[in-house]
Amino acid sequence: MKFLDQARIFIRSGNGGAGCLSFRREKFIEFGGPDGGDGGRGGDVVAVCVEGLNTLIDYRYQQHFKAKTGIHGMGKNRAGASGADCILKVPAGTQIFEEDGETLVADLTEIGQSVILAHGGNGGFGNAHFKTSTNQAPRRVNPGQEGEERVLWLRLKLIADAGLVGLPNAGKSTFLSSVSAARPKIADYPFTTLHPQLGVVACGDREFVLADIPGLIEGAHEGAGLGDRFLGHIERCGVLLHLVDAGCEHAGKAYKTIRKELAAYGYGLDEKPEIVALSKIDTVDADTLKNQMARLKRAAKRTPLKLSAVTHQGVADCLKNLLSAIDAARHDETPVLTTTVPSWHPCD
Repeated sequence: MKFLDQARIFIRSGNGGAGCLSFRREKFIEFGGPDGGDGGRGGDVVAVCVEGLNTLIDYRYQQHFKAKTGIHGMGKNRAGASGADCILKVPAGTQIFEEDGETLVADLTEIGQSVILAHGGNGGFGNAHFKTSTNQAPRRVNPGQEGEERVLWLRLKLIADAGLVGLPNAGKSTFLSSVSAARPKIADYPFTTLHPQLGVVACGDREFVLADIPGLIEGAHEGAGLGDRFLGHIERCGVLLHLVDAGCEHAGKAYKTIRKELAAYGYGLDEKPEIVALSKIDTVDADTLKNQMARLKRAAKRTPLKLSAVTHQGVADCLKNLLSAIDAARHDETPVLTTTVPSWHPCD
């Protein structure tokens, strides 16, 4: 299935049914009178967050959605039925914007959430509605109310517990494939990953969702490379795992490049809890590894982890640190890395 995280749609709610102009005319019945029923209400356009979806590909080939018109009123005081609603099924994490692309209409983050995007028109009154003691034969009816029309933007921001960030070819896709059942494309050239990937990672008896974001380069917030379009997917991540290639020219500069882009993008990405790791350590010699670790430590102002997704060296410790940081982020606590010694507590 192709990945699509943005779609432009046109929606229209249903018109209300027209009221009926009718009079009772039956043989051998002495008294007649108006008996025109009211029209039915037009259908609404409703967006519903459902499980089992992780892309907006359904809106790639169909962009127009219209609810049904209400049924017109009928004689013998019969009211028309309401028109059927138009249901738009979207994945969790979908944001709905106005046509300007900036005004937020709804943010659906939980399964089962729903929002009415366009209300159906009310049905018109039949002539039975207007009868009075002084107007016993009204010939007045109301047409149904017109439905609403809107142009909207759907934008998907994947919901994951942790997100992978780094320069192209930092080993993000390899790491995701080694710790989960996800099978992203892996190659030895930049920008192999063209759209985000999700994987469920098992750590002991716990599981969490890890997102692989396409690589960033300097100037991404201004549109360079793949731009910052996919950074929206890590807005909802509780923790960031920042991978730096041990074989790059300067690990410290590579780290600062990504941090600069996160800060330029905004939305608090540079303030999220972060775990820094030097990846692909199996591709460099001991001296290079030592120098790169020192450079990355000075830039990140913390001791980075060392890991190799190919040989699985350091992967288990990295996952434990990620899980600890995820739990801490959920409770707004400071993450406790496995390398630190826990403090004494009187209840221990």
